[in-house]
Amino acid sequence: MWFQAIWYVTNQKHGVSALGLQRVLGLGSYQTAWTWLHKLRRAMVRPGWERLMGEVEVDETFLGGEGEDIAGRGTDRSLIVIAAEVRGRGTGRIRMACVEDASAESLIPFIEHTVVEGSLIRTDGWSGYGPLSRSGYQHRPRSLRATRLPAHVAMPRVHRVASLLKRWWLGTYHGGISDPHLEYYLNEFTFRFNRRTSKARGLLFYRLVQQAVQMDAVPYHQLRGGGHNR
Repeated sequence: MWFQAIWYVTNQKHGVSALGLQRVLGLGSYQTAWTWLHKLRRAMVRPGWERLMGEVEVDETFLGGEGEDIAGRGTDRSLIVIAAEVRGRGTGRIRMACVEDASAESLIPFIEHTVVEGSLIRTDGWSGYGPLSRSGYQHRPRSLRATRLPAHVAMPRVHRVASLLKRWWLGTYHGGISDPHLEYYLNEFTFRFNRRTSKARGLLFYRLVQQAVQMDAVPYHQLRGGGHNR
């Protein structure tokens, strides 16, 4: 049954709901399907994954709440920080995480955990990224106000990822992701995005099985409370 669940999850391009998994596998309860999916999402960012390297764009975006046109870093929605490798004109691997706010105390630890020291970090002119050069990174900030460039032009990769994340969140889950569990869904989006060019579903199945058996067991009550693997 677990193999069937993993095969179903890795074969659905845009993800699956607990109701969909329950129906396909004939599971007796919604709770079982929900728990299985969260266990798999938790395994989608494997222990010991390689940090991003080279040239990396970093920026934040908001997810959730009413009114997607609300601007600024001071709203009450979930704040997501995104790091995306620059690969020519394209995007390499990505990493994402929920952060409490856009302060240096929240942003710098994410980058240290996510990006190899010595990499070139591209950001906007936000002061929260100011200490990056003291943390062993090359920092190339770009003031959007001074350049008068739209954010999606100055930071095209992270803004494309943010746009895809919001479309996926609304289209697949209809915006129904609660805050304590958002990190699990970021794991899933990252897993799918980083393997978007793979044409071998069997390799995705194998990779998720391989990563799942490396994870510690997590009971339902801990998953329900939003316990993460970060």
